[in-house]
Amino acid sequence: MFKAKIFVSSIRNLLSHPQFEHQQWRGIVKVRLKWVKNRSLDHVIDTDTDLKAACLLKDAIKRSPTGFLTAKSFADWQKLLGLTVPVLRFLRRYPTLFEEFPHARYVNLPCFRLTGTALLLDSQEQSIHQAHENDTIERLSKVLMMMRSRTAPLQSLHSLKWDLGLPDNFEKVLIPKYPDHFSFVKAPTGVSALRLKRWREEFAVSALEKSNEGEEMGDEYRQFKRGQTTLAFPMNFPRGYGAQKKVRAWMEEFQKLPYISPYEDSRHIDPNSELMEKRAVGVLHEFLSLTIHKKTKRNYLRSLREELNIPHKFTRLFTRYPGIFYLSLKCKTTTVALKEGYRRGKLVNPHPLVRLRHKFYHVMRTGLLYRGKGANLIPREDILLKDMENRMEDKEEEGGDYDVDDDEDEEYEEIETGDEYDEETSDVED
Repeated sequence: MFKAKIFVSSIRNLLSHPQFEHQQWRGIVKVRLKWVKNRSLDHVIDTDTDLKAACLLKDAIKRSPTGFLTAKSFADWQKLLGLTVPVLRFLRRYPTLFEEFPHARYVNLPCFRLTGTALLLDSQEQSIHQAHENDTIERLSKVLMMMRSRTAPLQSLHSLKWDLGLPDNFEKVLIPKYPDHFSFVKAPTGVSALRLKRWREEFAVSALEKSNEGEEMGDEYRQFKRGQTTLAFPMNFPRGYGAQKKVRAWMEEFQKLPYISPYEDSRHIDPNSELMEKRAVGVLHEFLSLTIHKKTKRNYLRSLREELNIPHKFTRLFTRYPGIFYLSLKCKTTTVALKEGYRRGKLVNPHPLVRLRHKFYHVMRTGLLYRGKGANLIPREDILLKDMENRMEDKEEEGGDYDVDDDEDEEYEEIETGDEYDEETSDVED
C-alpha cells in the first residue's frame, strides 16, 4: 500500500501547477455511443432482485418480536422490495425458506415464519459477518472517506447494506463496537448520519491502484511511481466498439489524463474539465469496486451524489464509458455494474457472503419444485443443503453461475440512446 501512496504529493503539485490548469481544458473528441444491452448481466441483475427480496424478508421475519410476519404487515412492501408480484405470492413461491401457517386468532390471515433451512443459512451468514468483520469495517470506512464531509446519511447506508455486505441492523450490532472509528451525528439537513472519526491513510488506496501493483500491470505501475500520474482503467467494450477508430482515439486520450484518486480532495479541479470527468469515473469505479456484487442501483448513488462530488446527470458517464460500466434497465429500475467484476455472467472474485447468497438462491429455486405440495414433502434441511451444495459444485465445474451458460459477447442487443440519456424520467423510483 505504501507504493500506491508515495506519489500523492506529486499529484497535488501537478494539479496546482499553472500549466496544468490549461491542460484540464484539453479537448477530447466526443463520440456518440449506443447503449448496448448485455443479456448475461441483465440475467444476473434479474436473479439478484428476487434473491435480495428474499434475504430482506428473511431479516424482517428474524427481527419480528413474534418470529413471524402476517400478510397484512407486508402488504405494501412490493415496491420497496423491487418485486413485480405481490409479496404474499412471492413468499408462497419459496416454501423451502418461508413456512406458511394460519394466525392463532384470525384463521384467514396468512402468516410466515422461517424454515429450519432458512435459519441454518442465517446462522452461516452471521458466522461470515463475524469472520470478515475487519473487511467490513475497512469497506465502510473507505465509503465514508470518499465523502466530502466524511459523513453519509444512515438512510443511504441502509439502502446500500445489501450491496456493501453490511449486517442487518449494522448501526446497532456493528458500529457501537468501533467507537474510535465512527460516530452518529445529525447532518445539516437534520437526518441521522454516520461519520468517520479519523482518516485511515492505509485505506486510501483505490482498487485500480491495487490492481496495478500486480505483476500483470508491473511496467505501467512502475512508470506511475516515477511521476507519471496516468493509470489505465480496464476496458471491456461491447462487440464492435473496439474496432471503431473514433472510439479508440477517444479512449486513448481519456486514459492519458491523470488519474485522480477518489480519496483525494477534488475541490481544486475545474468542475467542467475533462479531468473532473475522469475523476468522477474513478469515483464510480471505486464505489462499485467496494460493493460485494460489483453493482448497485443508480438511485442509491444519486442519494450520495453531492457528497461524492459527481455531476448532477452522472448517468451519462455510464453510457459514455461502456467499456467500464454496464447500465441495466431490468426490473423497472436502473442498475449499474462494473464490467471488470464479471466474466461470462459470473463474479470474478466473489466475497464469502456472495457465495452464501448463492446457496440461498439455490434453496429458493428448489422451493419452486415443492410449491403447493405441502410442508411434509419438503426434504429436511440437511438433505436439502447437501443436495444444493452438490448442484452448486456441478455448476461451478461447468463454469457458469445463476444458470448463465452463454458467452457474454454473444448476448448483446443495440438500442439507440446516445449521449443525452434522460436521468430524470428513465427510471421507476426505488
